[in-house]
Amino acid sequence: MKDQPSDQPGDHPADRTNGEPKNVFVLGLDARNRELLRDLPHLSDVRFHELLSQEELAQDEQVSLRALLDLAEERLAAFGGTVDALVGYWDFPVSSMVPILCARHGLPSPSLESVVKCEDKYWSRLEQRKVSDAHPRFGLVDLDDPKLPPELSYPLWVKPVKAFSSELAFRVADAEQFADAVDRIREGVGRIGAAFDEVLSLVDLPPDVAEAGAQGACLVEEEISGRQLTVEGYVHDGEPHVYGVVDSVLYPETSSFLRYQYPSSVPDAVTARLTDVSCRVIRQLGLDHSTFNIEFFWDEDRDRIDVVEVNPRLSQSHAPLFEYVDGVPNHECLISLALGRAPRLPYREGAYAYGAKWFLRRFSDGYVRSVPGQRDLDRVAGELPDTLVDLNAEEGRRLSELPLQDSYSYELAALYLGADSEAELTEKYERCVELLPFTFDE
Repeated sequence: MKDQPSDQPGDHPADRTNGEPKNVFVLGLDARNRELLRDLPHLSDVRFHELLSQEELAQDEQVSLRALLDLAEERLAAFGGTVDALVGYWDFPVSSMVPILCARHGLPSPSLESVVKCEDKYWSRLEQRKVSDAHPRFGLVDLDDPKLPPELSYPLWVKPVKAFSSELAFRVADAEQFADAVDRIREGVGRIGAAFDEVLSLVDLPPDVAEAGAQGACLVEEEISGRQLTVEGYVHDGEPHVYGVVDSVLYPETSSFLRYQYPSSVPDAVTARLTDVSCRVIRQLGLDHSTFNIEFFWDEDRDRIDVVEVNPRLSQSHAPLFEYVDGVPNHECLISLALGRAPRLPYREGAYAYGAKWFLRRFSDGYVRSVPGQRDLDRVAGELPDTLVDLNAEEGRRLSELPLQDSYSYELAALYLGADSEAELTEKYERCVELLPFTFDE
């Protein structure tokens, strides 16, 4: 096993007590999350530094992990002070870069092997199966000789062993759609797969996982459905802790998200089952010194829960929601763990009973003639204090040119809102839509 971090107390720079500020480097630090990090209590002795910009990390062509690691090392070497912690809250390649860089610099982090067990969709399913039946039936398909495993039946999802943002994930209902999905995955899998193969080469793999690699096979699994939920938690000294469950609510009759809402409205008994499965799976994966989020489906009719995927990081989209309701963004867990400290996340000490991230969408393409201006944003801030607005649509571009969109809609803006009831959440969202004008040419 290569590049393993030290777990011994006193070994890492975060244990220094010389009174100097601690320097925490963040891969892909953006403006919204910089503001959230500044809101964290107990961290007056911490300074946050960007390590690689979002633009440098968001490569349109084939991702080069080695080039990104080399650039990160150059920046760290050029820094004049101590490197006391290194974190990230984005998906691959950031999620794999963090344990590699931390191991090199003797900083607390999860092991690379445990992160890969989460991120390799096939390996993750194999580990989940050892401790739970809360997952769909699944198998591997050789991309050079694609044959559907006989024990599986349509409808199915076909997806690469590693991807992000649902890239190259296809729902298939028959053999023709299956063949087409495999062809499209074969054509595009190298963009992420080549870099993930570099990561796999650093880990001791089970034979079937090693044979599949990141480009030789794809995962196929039977379709699951129900209410979508996300469990947020962290692992400290080997013990998983769940601190919240978030609802993912869809636009009616679509697969596009309308909002994320915290706290979840599912019954306490379901929350207990989600927590139990999450803790068993995280222990089996060996994740430690890490935040995590696990996406689930809960089929109310069958009263069944199924794991969608395990992410070895927090969901930064949920961070303002925890601040609204609990008083502190869940970045508290991320930073405390990276500094070798036990997280101190409060509970229900926020200004609101509910928090939500709303997605303002358009379901057809169009040329963006105008977007809300600063005067519009100021009106939102004046009428609806504590509301955060992130504009995604760009004036002078077609919506179809925007990056990282789902297959069925275009995200115009993300709105973060706190309220004292679900009805008030909806009222505030509808008022935001009125105050934020977009115009389009068809």
